[in-house]
Amino acid sequence: MAFSAHRRAGVLATATAALALTGTHTSAAGPLHATAADRAPHRAVLPALPRGHDVSSHQKRVDFTRARARGARFAYVKATESTNYRNPYFTGQYDGARRAGLIRGAYHFARPDRSSGARQAAYFVQHGGNWRADGVTLPPALDIEYNPYDKHHKCYGLSHRKMVRWIWSFSDEVRRETGRRPVIYTTANWWNACTGRSRAFAASHALWVAGHGSSSPGTLPAGWRYWTFWQYGVKGRLPGDQDLFNGSVNRLRTFALGR
Repeated sequence: MAFSAHRRAGVLATATAALALTGTHTSAAGPLHATAADRAPHRAVLPALPRGHDVSSHQKRVDFTRARARGARFAYVKATESTNYRNPYFTGQYDGARRAGLIRGAYHFARPDRSSGARQAAYFVQHGGNWRADGVTLPPALDIEYNPYDKHHKCYGLSHRKMVRWIWSFSDEVRRETGRRPVIYTTANWWNACTGRSRAFAASHALWVAGHGSSSPGTLPAGWRYWTFWQYGVKGRLPGDQDLFNGSVNRLRTFALGR
């Protein structure tokens, strides 16, 4: 997700250890790295859509019951990164979200410089990234963004063609193992810079776009006409990053079912 300080705690553990479906809103994601504006409370008037949030090891033990009382209807939980990191709080967060009545899903932080997309997808599915058509499980999500470990290699050293192939490799393995294509979390800036404005994924992958500090996401990554999830801030009324779903609560349940 937006690579703010609270994300850094989770992803640095790895180093030391070794969305187009429905809607009418179009947009442009700003920089994925948190800015001062991102960290400030979100004051823009937002669409009246189901609220949710995404969490990682930084939030540790999350009070999802309180989050639901404050308006949360869904949550994404970081499960894995590369092939050697699993969020140590994942089980408690993932199960806790469900016990509180939230529709929840898991996401994987991509490291295209470490191993193939297929290998990382398999690791993800084995460590929490599975999906079931039970109406309460969101499809697995791929968090792919600027390289937080090397600002000089924001695209992880991959060419446009190799990056597109890496994402397809991840997606194909997730689909093979779960029956669903992953939701793709990204920004217009990263996507257009690192995939060469690829339009190859929009028809088959829901978009989770990051764009902070305004009342709409802005211009979407190349290919997508609609966003499914929008991460509009890194601080707000819910623990972790703040998100909206582009549809009704009933549509959210239908999306979870894969229909």
